[in-house]
Amino acid sequence: MAEAPFGLLAELTHRCPLQCGYCSNPVELVRRDAELDTAEWCSVFDQARAMGVLQFHLSGGEPLARKDLPELVSHAAGLGGYLNLVTSGLGLTAARLADLHSRGVDHVQLSVQDAVRANADLIAGVRAFDHKLAAARLIGEAGLPLTVNVVLHRRNLDHVAGIIELAEQMGADRLELANTQYYGWALRNRAALLPTRDQLDRAGAVVAAARERSRMEIVYVIADYHEAHPKPCMYGWGAQQLTVAPNGDVLPCPAAGVIDGLGVENVRDRPLAAIWHESGSFNAFRGFDWMREPCRSCVRKEIDFGGCRCQAFQLTGDAANTDPVCSLSPRRTEVDLILAAETTAPAALTMRKVAR
Repeated sequence: MAEAPFGLLAELTHRCPLQCGYCSNPVELVRRDAELDTAEWCSVFDQARAMGVLQFHLSGGEPLARKDLPELVSHAAGLGGYLNLVTSGLGLTAARLADLHSRGVDHVQLSVQDAVRANADLIAGVRAFDHKLAAARLIGEAGLPLTVNVVLHRRNLDHVAGIIELAEQMGADRLELANTQYYGWALRNRAALLPTRDQLDRAGAVVAAARERSRMEIVYVIADYHEAHPKPCMYGWGAQQLTVAPNGDVLPCPAAGVIDGLGVENVRDRPLAAIWHESGSFNAFRGFDWMREPCRSCVRKEIDFGGCRCQAFQLTGDAANTDPVCSLSPRRTEVDLILAAETTAPAALTMRKVAR
């Protein structure tokens, strides 16, 4: 039987004031009338805590779009877990933050699109940059720990030095520099988002230097397509984390819904613990027995766990294949062809539709 999950990503809603072209939420967003209601989310939190979950990540979309967010925060915090609010910062006021903090929010993760105001607003699809500066100031004044999260791609990667400086000015304790992973809407926009090898090399050197001098913790998530080996996706399928989507679908990772035939189950139909321990979707790629060669005999299988199952499915049509970004995959040449075709010419960025 699988060990207890450590963290729950609660996607409270897909509604969001931003229109970012890299958002990895599904292409078909869950609408408001399909979202779990207050009582249903409280039941999810109860079940998750009973399973042993220690961290609740309240995310979206934009969780501030939920009018019942204060009640959800109070309930989750009352269960004794660590509570992280993942937000764009739009709609966050001093009064609202003070209320959420008093109810039990322990930490805030704030998204930032760029250090250059005009480009940040262009990427977000709305004038959001100044709101994010204001949100960071409020978080600092409230004495809450702050993580700044920046999704990196061709359109902002050359500004990484400025992004690091901005996060320092915001008073961030932690900076997550996450290269775009190509699922959902980001996959639709891949030709506009894929960075060049030169961009990545320059950015990597800037990040390495900043880690030497900065007081912040700087996390750098690799750009899979350009790497010799895939990232250790979720540190193993169904191993540490689970995601509950706005409509109650329970997923081993936020993007797992892209895998056809996975058999995703819903918390409205079955208890969360039963889905975690017994469902076909969570057991499909647990451990190592499902692996084919070259993963099965690879010394890296306990490091990267075969890579990303969603990426394997979307690039090869079979989620059990070796992640094709791996240099040992027999399908690696297909990724090289993508890089050659999609990093040579600029492409228009299509903004995603905002869920209502």
